[in-house]
Amino acid sequence: MVIEIQDKTLRGLELTEPQALLELAVGLFTERRITLGRAAEIARLPQLQFQKELGRREISIHYDVEDLRADLRTLAALREK
Repeated sequence: MVIEIQDKTLRGLELTEPQALLELAVGLFTERRITLGRAAEIARLPQLQFQKELGRREISIHYDVEDLRADLRTLAALREK
């Protein structure tokens, strides 16, 4: 998908393309519409760098008890191999 936004629409925001992609990714992630990995991909950043940006903005990474349980199951399965 290609999204084009005319310069006049963004006038005064002084956003570069990387900044616009980051804002889009943060917004979609905050709305829980995409995963952390997908958000980092959209922002064209390594996941760790994207996480640091979320931290700078004081945005939670949406990691709950069920996520922890799933991670623990994955670790247990990996140990069995």
